[in-house]
Amino acid sequence: VVHLVESGGGSVQAGGSLRLSCAASGAILSTYDMAWFRQAPGKEREGVAGARANGLRNFAESVKGRFTLSKDNANLYLQMNSLKPEDTAMYYCAADREVKNWWQLSPRDYNYWGQGTQVTVSS
Repeated sequence: VVHLVESGGGSVQAGGSLRLSCAASGAILSTYDMAWFRQAPGKEREGVAGARANGLRNFAESVKGRFTLSKDNANLYLQMNSLKPEDTAMYYCAADREVKNWWQLSPRDYNYWGQGTQVTVSS
């Protein structure tokens, strides 16, 4: 059973920071490809950042230089700095085994999802 639980969302002003956490078992964190996605009202779900099991990382162009990924034996973290109003969305953690085109950050490639955590950035 793959169980993902996001936390850390909230409301911040533009320029602020948040750190999102995705809690998962150690086995999942070490052997599954994982990613963060976000979905704003009326928009499609989009990839934000991916963390391959082998250590590779990928980021959407819109967040490069502002967001980083890290991992310990209990969580995958998304550190979000210099937040902008356009970062406002529900953020989801996802996981799956050996995502073939993982760099594309496509939600269709992931079968396991958390419930999401809301991020709101005000101007």
